[in-house]
Order: sequence, then C-alpha cells, then structure tokens
Amino acid sequence: MSEPKYKVLFVCVHNSARSQMAEAFLDKYGHDRFEAESAGLEPGRMNPNVVKVMQEIGIELGGKGTQGVFDLYKLGKVYNAVITVCDGASAEKCPVFAGGGKRIAWSFEDPSSFKGSDEEVLRRTREIRDDIEKAVLHFIEESK
Repeated sequence: MSEPKYKVLFVCVHNSARSQMAEAFLDKYGHDRFEAESAGLEPGRMNPNVVKVMQEIGIELGGKGTQGVFDLYKLGKVYNAVITVCDGASAEKCPVFAGGGKRIAWSFEDPSSFKGSDEEVLRRTREIRDDIEKAVLHFIEESK
C-alpha cells in the first residue's frame, strides 16, 4: 500500500496568480509525493498575464477557476502544510487557514499590482513565476 500524499494548501488574497502558480509547480514536480490545492481570501479571476507566462513553459491555467479558503475550511479539509504566498504589503490581509498543520510564509509581489508597458508587466510576472518555481523546488527538496 502506498504512503498517503503530503497535502499542501497555497493561500493568497485572490487565488488568481501566486497561489495558482505554486500549486501548478508542486503538481508538476511533486505529484508523486504531494497533493496541492490553492485558495484565496477573496477569490477573483485568473490573472491573464499569469496564464500567459505559465503557458510559455507548458503549464495551462486558462481553464482553472479560483476558490475561497473559507469554502475549503467549511468542507473540513485538512493539510499537512499551509503556505501563504502574499507579499509583505498584503501580509495583514493574507488569510490563515485553520485546517492546516505546518505554516510557512513566502513573500512574492502580486502580479496584479504591476504597472508599465505590457512587456514590462510580463517580464516582472515571469520573474515572480521563476521565483515561485525555485521556492517550490526548494520546498520539495527540504521535504525529503
């Protein structure tokens, strides 16, 4: 019988960018050992720039919806780790999930706050994507 998967919830304010990217990377690299979900305090719509930069590396988020952290709580979901991915400026709004074990805080800027030309916004969104990917890979390595 196989060992149960380590359940991880990624949480941010809107579940439209950072938490979705983190979930997708954990699914990609750790699917054999981890079960990932993501949610937000105030679920919004998927950030189109995030969808675009994830498509560039072969991960499709276009059809993915957002979900609320309180909905998961009401379902009685329990996680081995809850990882918040809010930036420092939003930390006070970043939700705490009561149904979780280990709590980890990662700080990433919110791509929806980026200003500038389309290319500048995409460049900064790629940087956040790459930073989140590195954090997820480090988390997997540390969890061995």
